[in-house]
Amino acid sequence: MAKYRVQNPATGDITETFASATDDQVQQQLTAADAAYQEWKGHTVQHRAAVVRRVAGLFTERRDALARIISTEMGKSIEAALEEVDFAAEIFNYYGVHGPGLVTEYEIPSSVPGRAVIQQLPLGVLVGIMPWNFPYYQVARFAAPNLVLGNTILLKHADICPRSNLAMQEILQEAGLPSGGYQALFTSHEQIAVIIDDPRVQGISLTGSEAAGAIIGAQAGSALKKCVLELGGIDAMVVLDSEDVAGIAQAAWENRIYNGGQVCNSNKRLIVMDDIYDEFVAELVSLAEGLKPGDQLNLQAGEYTPLSTRAAAETVDAQVRTAVSEGARLLAGGELSDGPGAYFSPAVLVDVPRDSGSYREEIFGPVATVYRVHSDEEALELANDCPLGLGGSVFSTDTARAARLASQLEVGMAHVNIIAAEGADIPFGGVKRSGFGREMGPLGIGEFANKRLYFVAE
Repeated sequence: MAKYRVQNPATGDITETFASATDDQVQQQLTAADAAYQEWKGHTVQHRAAVVRRVAGLFTERRDALARIISTEMGKSIEAALEEVDFAAEIFNYYGVHGPGLVTEYEIPSSVPGRAVIQQLPLGVLVGIMPWNFPYYQVARFAAPNLVLGNTILLKHADICPRSNLAMQEILQEAGLPSGGYQALFTSHEQIAVIIDDPRVQGISLTGSEAAGAIIGAQAGSALKKCVLELGGIDAMVVLDSEDVAGIAQAAWENRIYNGGQVCNSNKRLIVMDDIYDEFVAELVSLAEGLKPGDQLNLQAGEYTPLSTRAAAETVDAQVRTAVSEGARLLAGGELSDGPGAYFSPAVLVDVPRDSGSYREEIFGPVATVYRVHSDEEALELANDCPLGLGGSVFSTDTARAARLASQLEVGMAHVNIIAAEGADIPFGGVKRSGFGREMGPLGIGEFANKRLYFVAE
């Protein structure tokens, strides 16, 4: 099987293949990226921002075609694909409009006679290593701020997302980025190591698994390069009370199964107070029952999409089976389809033992795992008993009560009465084993900046 390919996860059919890069081609791409950087950094930030705004416009103009690409590549519904295209356009537009103001130099007080100024300047060529779950959004939140800043991008996408990566490259070039300023990489892991070690590369951003983050982080550290790592999460959604248990259960379910449950900051652990737990779980079960596999390109009511690959579906199935063998109960769903398709029916899982291996595993698929608690203190202890720390949320009719608990969550993104606040202007990132660094919003443009002191003596 070709490494880089478009493979419809609904059928397993490979519709397009792409040749992997040779070592010579990798060197050519490095040279082109560095040459583009020398040109790109010489333009004003206003010029660079205007190019990025044009990218947003092209995404909007081509939204239908772009959505179909990613729906075919990794299985999300057309509706979800269109939402992702629009979000990517929003990110490019945000940095195209606000980026110049976010990197304006400013003077600081100085005890040494003279004028001390902090500048935010580009670093050089950056490498992005991105996953398949949001093929445009993941790239946009890395590329948009860094292109405005003046860096250039080499982007290795997942091996099932070559067409969307090339579409991004084509749009950026058409918008006015210098040739080589954004290049799709079809490289091996060994070639990525060579690229990271190359002196022309100044930073690396990865979104992926803990295992991948450990490898890339070690390679970046060995080469003395800055890196940003976003490594997923097992986010808690704590429900302390509700006047509409069915409504909040439905919101929890819809968020959990969105994108096939393949979302880093999805509400993977539902922690529910004892007095509403039974009603909450019963509602989840009713929502999970009777669903059928559907065509992601023409999804109907009561149908669900495939996961990204057959291997991904089999992994989720194995995780659920292991959890059940350790004492958990599967109340609904959890059926792996026969044949080559990547369908796994959305599931409700309860009673996962806290001393089991399954308790500390992220299930990257449509599985709502629910825990019963009896007090706010128990809810907080359970929410924080996790090696990952991406996001979390707390719900209550008493906002102050929810806020007290949410303020103690050991995460990078804490929410009150909303599962996840997401927007181009909202920073994203985690703590603990969820990685380090921030993307999006005003923080995202500073991760790969040379925050240079510029001092003029009196």
